[in-house]
Amino acid sequence: MSTDGDPDALSDATASFLADRDDGDQVLETVLAADAEHDTWTFDDIDLDSGTFGELVSSGIVEKVDGAYRVADPKVVEAVMAGEEFEKEPTSVADDRGFDLERFWTAIDPRAMVALVGALVVVAGARMTAFRSIFQSGRVVSPANDPYYFRYWMEELVAEASGPTEYGVLMDPPHSVALRRPLAHATNWFVAELLGGGQGAADTVAAWLPVVASVALGLVIYKVAVLLTRDVRVGVASVLVFAVTPIHAVYTGLGFIDHQLHQYFWLGITLLTLTWLAVDLQRRLEARSEPRPGVLAQLRTPLTWVVTIVFGLSVAAGIHAWGGSPLLLIPLAGYVALRVVMDARADVSPALASLPLLVGLSFGSWLSLALHHRWGWQPEFVATTPALVLGGSVAVIALGELWRRLDIHLGGLLALETAVATGVLLAFRHLQPDDWAEAMARVDDLLFRESATEAASLFSTEYFVIFGPLYQLGMGFYIALAVLGWIAWLVVRRYEPGWLLLGTYAGYLLVLAGIQVRFAGQLAILLAIPTGMGVVRLLSAIELARPPVPFRDRDATAGDDLQEGATVAADGGLEPSISVPDGRRLAYLLGIGLLVFGLSLIYVPTLTANVTYSEAQLEAVDAIDDHADAANRTHPANFVLSEWGDNRMYNHFVNGESQQYVYAQSNYEEFRADSDPDGWYNRFSGRVGYVVVTPVDGNVSSDTAQARLLEDRGAGGNGSDGLAHYQAIAVDDDATAFAVVPGAKLAASGEPGSNVTVETDVSVSGESFTYERTVAVGENGQATVRVPYAGEYTVGNRTATVTEADVLNGKSVALEE
Repeated sequence: MSTDGDPDALSDATASFLADRDDGDQVLETVLAADAEHDTWTFDDIDLDSGTFGELVSSGIVEKVDGAYRVADPKVVEAVMAGEEFEKEPTSVADDRGFDLERFWTAIDPRAMVALVGALVVVAGARMTAFRSIFQSGRVVSPANDPYYFRYWMEELVAEASGPTEYGVLMDPPHSVALRRPLAHATNWFVAELLGGGQGAADTVAAWLPVVASVALGLVIYKVAVLLTRDVRVGVASVLVFAVTPIHAVYTGLGFIDHQLHQYFWLGITLLTLTWLAVDLQRRLEARSEPRPGVLAQLRTPLTWVVTIVFGLSVAAGIHAWGGSPLLLIPLAGYVALRVVMDARADVSPALASLPLLVGLSFGSWLSLALHHRWGWQPEFVATTPALVLGGSVAVIALGELWRRLDIHLGGLLALETAVATGVLLAFRHLQPDDWAEAMARVDDLLFRESATEAASLFSTEYFVIFGPLYQLGMGFYIALAVLGWIAWLVVRRYEPGWLLLGTYAGYLLVLAGIQVRFAGQLAILLAIPTGMGVVRLLSAIELARPPVPFRDRDATAGDDLQEGATVAADGGLEPSISVPDGRRLAYLLGIGLLVFGLSLIYVPTLTANVTYSEAQLEAVDAIDDHADAANRTHPANFVLSEWGDNRMYNHFVNGESQQYVYAQSNYEEFRADSDPDGWYNRFSGRVGYVVVTPVDGNVSSDTAQARLLEDRGAGGNGSDGLAHYQAIAVDDDATAFAVVPGAKLAASGEPGSNVTVETDVSVSGESFTYERTVAVGENGQATVRVPYAGEYTVGNRTATVTEADVLNGKSVALEE
């Protein structure tokens, strides 16, 4: 059969050859290898029997040229083997914009796309498990504490600007928003303005932008996985792993608008662009006998420079997305250093191979500094970091080029690169001592503070070291570790710059997560791909799938129920890349899925529930809001004091001032443990209008403010006296809210030295109790009792009627006869 240069016919022939032979992949790899080394070759140049070779020739896969042989079209054969649809030159009529509709639709593998869309739906669904907790009482109730800081600035910017073109609001001055995480705030504001501005748009962005960004990142992970493995099954599996990674699902869940979603996305773009550059170069080198033509071919390709510019943009965006951004340039510097060694080992010019990376890094450095000097974004030492990495990269690449030409042992190059990195840091410290000091303070604050849960180690002894990763990253963590070991083995022995990139970033982030679990979110992005490949490899081990493409040169072909990539069947139709298995194998797949993802499916909603707010807390917000409106209180008179981890939420909804929680962090714990909460009334000095008390772990002493406010509502009785300045306005065991009030004054008389007791019945949140307060009569026979509730009080056989205005204004109320 002759294919006569027809890509479709050659695809049919290749697909049939693979389907008919168990060793089809190995046979085709043999002739492709010969084709890459020689323009034409003979039967003696390959290790195949004559029958197999005759079948290749008769099918048109191999063609005869001037008495020798060559593969008819290596690109078509490679595409079918890799499970990719070969894109032939367009022959159909394009529309008036030059877009070939027929080529577009035929290049899509429907089942692979359905699987990918399904995986992305899982990404979104895993981030919406707390839907009811987020949309409560007509509000968007973001989980945790920090999102309210970002909501504060978004609403401030939206209120000040009248459209997305008024970017002046992002400069410093007028706003300190430019000093840390400026791109995160700018993106939130810009999207809100595109949606029309106003509170409704801001709430929509706060709720849905994290989910949308996660879906976009899922697409990025899919593409990186397919670039590295040439296997769409690994791509889909990687997205599914990413979807249910607990810590990532929490940090990018519905309503969790924070800097994480921005840094995660731009980290993904950096990885995608660098992976594309690395893999594209590797494939060009594999197709040629000499490295230089392959490198030059990449440099002559326009798409290379498009990807380069996007890479540079991602560097600048990442730098301005969050305060700790320089930490994520360290693995980039490490990758450059190791990549230079890999290039020199393979006799590839480090200067030429790294040129796109240097150009992209130069663009990113310029853009980072331009935003700093023009708009005041980020401190100078942060904005300068890409330039430092660029300078170090130029130095180590020059060393690598020299090493390659001199043919010296590569161990010396690694040692010299380490010395260069040390020299750059020492020079920075000497030339910019103020920036160095600020950088060290930032590192200390970021890595060594202990006031937040996320500051704990991923391998915390609290979870017996091994269970922390399971809780935060799922069972896939240990699968990923095994694959990372294989990656390390691979890059030591072969030219694999793409895998080197992933391994460098993953190893570095694993160390950071070992210091603080906050970095497990970034680590999850990197681990999704080795975990996805490990899952497919596991399926192939039990003959539920063919091995992932990177393992094919070591494994025989396994079952084909889950094939990779779309191929062309003998009847001319598309054979799907991912087919539906029969009932027995489907049961096995579900069982393995539960084994790998079961813990994640449990921990995602559990971790999310830990950071969401209860109905009782929202009822407290409503009660405080209603009381503040009725009492005409504005900030700071309506400031809410609470546990610091909830403080921004309460103040966001009550007074809109959720920029800080410093006051609550500095005072709440001391207030909670004090035995004299009334003594704090003067200390508040009008700074606190409301207090919310919630349960704490462990036993609480009965004479603390915590116990008196939460257990007896500050009403007294059971051996304690009622409080004078705390009026319960929302009562629940989960959260009890109090208005801090001056309290009305009741004057009573009696025998000197005796006690006078006043009491009234109170009903709050459907709960009724008796407020009771006792004071001693002075030597003049008079006693003054301060009370926080309106109502009718009894003092012996006398009564007094106290109004809410009396309570709020601290008025004296006479007893009635």
